[in-house]
Amino acid sequence: MEKIAIAIDGPASSGKSTVAKLLAKDFQFIYVDTGAMYRAVTYLAIQHQVAFDQEEELVELIKNYPISFKQTVDGQLVFVNDQNVTEEIRQTDVTAAVSEVSAHREVREQLVRIQQELAKQGGIVMDGRDIGTTVLPDAEVKIFLVASVDERAQRRYKENLEKGRESDLETIKEAIAQRDYLDSHREVSPLVQAIDAVKIDTTGMTIKQVVAKIQQVIQEKGYEIS
Repeated sequence: MEKIAIAIDGPASSGKSTVAKLLAKDFQFIYVDTGAMYRAVTYLAIQHQVAFDQEEELVELIKNYPISFKQTVDGQLVFVNDQNVTEEIRQTDVTAAVSEVSAHREVREQLVRIQQELAKQGGIVMDGRDIGTTVLPDAEVKIFLVASVDERAQRRYKENLEKGRESDLETIKEAIAQRDYLDSHREVSPLVQAIDAVKIDTTGMTIKQVVAKIQQVIQEKGYEIS
């Protein structure tokens, strides 16, 4: 398959990461989880007791503790320096603060530069909230995934239970709704559908169905998926 760039955007728990990973695996493309990068910065802020509103100090954390990914048989792992933080960045305290951290202009600029550098080699699937609008505005394929708050909360709740994390459905639902508001109303690179993105409502759809729909979109744009 031609080494195109596939940008997948959408709100929390809309299925972006799961779908992006599967597409990258099918096409043998590089997968970049931009959300994990913002979570890693938030995790670093908590560990180093940096206040979430201290933009310059947050940027220094990015410079001093490089964020990287590693593909393994068990999936993609996230590292800051040489420390595996794949599980730590999914904890409740990180989830609660990541929108505030990611709203800072300089934090986003630092991470966007890293993301764009990763994408230069082509053959990439990148998911997040501003990929099609800011990070990869020239991506050949842009997808915007959505789903109801109830459905997304159920997904996150099930995921937490499967991983042994303490969880409350109503709390998750409130957190998702709040994050939707914060992400779509922030001043810098808000969550918004790119004009040329294809919107897919994943409510009631299986992951397999969502992947198939995106593959259909790719084919309709004239790219072979074999």
